[in-house]
Amino acid sequence: MQGERDLDIRFAPVDRSTWPDLERCMERRGGPHYCWCMLWRPMPSKDRGDKAKKKAALMSLVDQGTPVGLLGYVEDEPVAWCSVGPRPSLRRLGDGDLDDERIWSIVCFFVHRQRRGRGLTSRLIEAAVDYAKSNGATIVEAYPVDRDATSYRFMGFVDRFERAGFVDLGQRGTRRHSMRVAIREQPKIPAKGATI
Repeated sequence: MQGERDLDIRFAPVDRSTWPDLERCMERRGGPHYCWCMLWRPMPSKDRGDKAKKKAALMSLVDQGTPVGLLGYVEDEPVAWCSVGPRPSLRRLGDGDLDDERIWSIVCFFVHRQRRGRGLTSRLIEAAVDYAKSNGATIVEAYPVDRDATSYRFMGFVDRFERAGFVDLGQRGTRRHSMRVAIREQPKIPAKGATI
């Protein structure tokens, strides 16, 4: 079986052009079509039990240009999903300034069954941090659980985020941890002969 670094995977943000791929990923057998990754996004309470309304709410965010996440593709098949976006577009999860657009949150993962066990979650975390950085984020947060947790496993595991450089800030509630990584600008190397 291929390892995580051997698997040829590319990532793309969800926008109007990739929305049909997100539909394919979510609506395939075993996909998270029951929630449409709206658990941590604001929407009317009366609509939270309606799959069609959750899908429409996520599509509305995409139409507004709100970043909602990344798809992972093997060849041209969407096989993985990571919900990541600016924290102000989500319900309360972390501490501090909830209106700071420079803080992004990773809140959910989905990998198709036949692609599991190959380290795709680690690759999704790495891609999500890069995506957040390219959109001006200075901090990326996540809210994973320990491996023996009985719920919220879709939010990832603490050890995966630790390996990606996230620091554990402590537990939130009975299962979730609050973790974050600071994104630092890489120093620019001057061209040969240039003065600083």
